[in-house]
Amino acid sequence: MTQAPGTHWDQVYSSKAPTAVSWYEAKPAESLALIRDSGVTAADPIIDVGAGASLLVDELLDAGFSDLTVLDVSAAALATLRERLGTRGQSVTFLESEVTAFRPERQYALWHDRAVFHFLIEAEKRRQYADALRAALRRDGRAVIATFGPSGPERCSGLPTARYDADGLSAQFSGVLDLVHSRIAVHHTPWNTEQQFLYCLFRRV
Repeated sequence: MTQAPGTHWDQVYSSKAPTAVSWYEAKPAESLALIRDSGVTAADPIIDVGAGASLLVDELLDAGFSDLTVLDVSAAALATLRERLGTRGQSVTFLESEVTAFRPERQYALWHDRAVFHFLIEAEKRRQYADALRAALRRDGRAVIATFGPSGPERCSGLPTARYDADGLSAQFSGVLDLVHSRIAVHHTPWNTEQQFLYCLFRRV
């Protein structure tokens, strides 16, 4: 029987410190740069999909952003994030859901996803993701989506992954998003191995 995504990621976040997972970033510089490039203001609503225990929400709070939502399938990851933020978390909305089952109750100016989409190796799951994004993003919205690049890992955290170049990722969101620009970046894991990432900034069609 295939393990439920929430169970898998709960086990990961319950067994490892946030700084001991391969995707840990002391500063999410690439994401922050593309969020700045997107043109959103500090008052605009932003959702971080697959937030885990990432420091992105901390950085956005430090930068004055005041309408932040974090979504993750793992209750353990969200608990870690709540504990770290403490009273600062009172201004953050926490949502526990698998992104492919996400039914947004509001719309956002910016959708951010670093390293969720590349775990969706089934076409139906990718379609469900695109449907959730379409429902969640305002007509003038922007999306920052990062996946493993063409030379990125074929597996992560024991799961198979898909790898993309900019054209390939754009094709996944045809009719929903238009590519603004993209960049390849190398992520250094906590044990100093290299992982190639593709970062893309899109605008809503």
